[in-house]
Amino acid sequence: MVDIFDEVDEELRADRAEALLKRYAGHLVVGAVLIVALTGGWQGWRWWEARRDLAAAEAFLGAMRTAEALPADSQAPAKIAAAEAFQTLAADAPTGYRTLARLRAAGLRAAAGDLPGALTLWNEVAADSAADPILRDHANLAWVQHQIDSGNAAQLQARLAPLMAADNPWRALAAEAAALIELRLGRTEQARTALKALSTDTKAPDGVRARANGLLAQLGG
Repeated sequence: MVDIFDEVDEELRADRAEALLKRYAGHLVVGAVLIVALTGGWQGWRWWEARRDLAAAEAFLGAMRTAEALPADSQAPAKIAAAEAFQTLAADAPTGYRTLARLRAAGLRAAAGDLPGALTLWNEVAADSAADPILRDHANLAWVQHQIDSGNAAQLQARLAPLMAADNPWRALAAEAAALIELRLGRTEQARTALKALSTDTKAPDGVRARANGLLAQLGG
């Protein structure tokens, strides 16, 4: 008797399965097609993304070669032209290359004497939430360093404050810039204290420690 009931139960399950299959066959087919389409779309997107990244890399390297080939005494128009090449690249490049291109363009514009143009580019990088935080901090630091002698002291100090955190990789350079601002404002003792700390900071780059010691010597230790 048990075997008979089992067979009947199996037949009922088979009947129900067949009915469900007939009822939802269309949905299953649509689902399968969607899965295939999504998989193909994802692969297509990855292929397009890889092609875009490769094109951006080639364009960036080409712009770098052009910029590095400029003679040391090249005139401003040549540097501006090189900067414009990087800015053109940045307009359509993926986030990483866009950030690097803007930073390189800013450096070229600063070297060409176009400080307003350079400051604008550094501000764009600093405000770009998609950019690497380290590069955003670098942009803020460069923005300050190029205005130490003339920029609004309060604004410069506000930009430097986050960079002086203990775990920030730009901490030593930011502290150096802050000390130079103190000197500009005539706060010699505050500057001397900051420079002494830098001169003995084993985590600071050698160049920063050397410059701190040099300034301390000029200030009388």
